[in-house]
Amino acid sequence: MIILFANSKLQKEFSDDRKLIQARGERQAKLIRRRLSELKAANTLADMWKLPAARCHELTGNLKGMVSLDLDYPYRLLVSVSGESVQHRSDGGLVHDSVTAVIIERVGDTHD
Repeated sequence: MIILFANSKLQKEFSDDRKLIQARGERQAKLIRRRLSELKAANTLADMWKLPAARCHELTGNLKGMVSLDLDYPYRLLVSVSGESVQHRSDGGLVHDSVTAVIIERVGDTHD
């Protein structure tokens, strides 16, 4: 899968282990690296739904259109989908097999 970043600051932080650990702590940095590795290895977003530890789900409300991947409670890796081939179901949800690129938006607590 293609991984893009919402901004250059986030890309720099996620690309440098030292910066990532400094900003997020050892445990969360390890989990972020794991999720990035899983995303890179995935052919489509549907592959991420097969990983129980990722606990993927589509978000609703003001975060509608984003997908959440589990890190350490209560933090989640929030991604949006990218690409012209992205399809939606009749209920507005994503066709996960159609998503081949994501944008890393942020790390956050979706319950705030």
